Amino acid sequence: MSYSLHEKLAGLTPYEPVAGTFSVRLDANESYFNFPDWLRMELYEIISTFAFNRYPDVSAKTVRERFAAFYGIDPDLLTAGNGSDELIMLIVSALLGKGEKVMVIAPDFSMYGFYSRICENPVVVLPKGDDLLIDIDEVIRRADEEGVRAVFFSNPCNPTGQGLKREQVRRLIRSVKALVVLDEAYMDFWDQSLLGEVDDYDNLIILRTCSKALGMASLRLGFAAAYPKITTALRAVKSPYNVNSLTQEIVAAVLKYPDYVRTCTNRILESRDRLYGALSALFAGEKDARVYPTCTNFVLVKTPSSLRLMKALGEKGIAVRELNGCLRISAGSKAENEAVLAALKDSLKEGEKGE
Repeated sequence: MSYSLHEKLAGLTPYEPVAGTFSVRLDANESYFNFPDWLRMELYEIISTFAFNRYPDVSAKTVRERFAAFYGIDPDLLTAGNGSDELIMLIVSALLGKGEKVMVIAPDFSMYGFYSRICENPVVVLPKGDDLLIDIDEVIRRADEEGVRAVFFSNPCNPTGQGLKREQVRRLIRSVKALVVLDEAYMDFWDQSLLGEVDDYDNLIILRTCSKALGMASLRLGFAAAYPKITTALRAVKSPYNVNSLTQEIVAAVLKYPDYVRTCTNRILESRDRLYGALSALFAGEKDARVYPTCTNFVLVKTPSSLRLMKALGEKGIAVRELNGCLRISAGSKAENEAVLAALKDSLKEGEKGE
């Protein structure tokens, strides 16, 4: 008798990012800063004496402390994960019972719903309106009506770039009878974090990442900040050596230089603002197009030409992300921004000729 996969896996295929060779990559919301030479030299020193034959620190103590110091929080409230993805899966699989409902507010990060369905937790999808904003009253009402056990959302949101003010999020946390998983992966680009208040709530988990503003996407390190009871539970159920030693040591070394990290973040924000202004001007005359304000390091452009433009940019060696009639374009270096703007301008003109 042959083995057959569980029906929940039917039709699933591996995750595939934008594939191909591109001279400009603005599709994954990464930092456009790589490490400078002075920092690389310090990291080479770490690698030269690295104990490759030893298991990692189970608690990731040093890097937790550096991360906590950077954000001004208690390191005892942090659980380290192999990227936020591992933490999302861990939260759903360990803190929720099979069959308990999860709410997501679409569009948002797709992995909230994906991991929930894999763990056999029904997903209640609350759609956003044309403005792509979250209606807090509707979230509270539906969460109560549906009896959901967890609400997942990102703030600021990926892929919309929109954000909720602190008081709106506080009201949601206080009003629902559910665990609230607040993904602040992009909060380094805004000023409405609740990280400093995380231990005020026993139903809140805040996710943070080293992949965006901190510029270390390749190292796959994320953190869950939560009330002590939840933190103890997460540490108990996570895999013992889930964050490798090299990641721990490199991230800890980089976080010794908070001024460098914050300078990079500020420059990304300047790039984002220039990109937003240029895109707003570029699409001002296109019918049914809209450039959304953003609190993140990317800009979302709604356009009926999204698929055509993505393909045209790809042919010019520029990668952006197409999402249901929108282009999501990460803020890049000055040269990268100029390249994508020039290519878009040319492609829009070519589209006008073809009409």
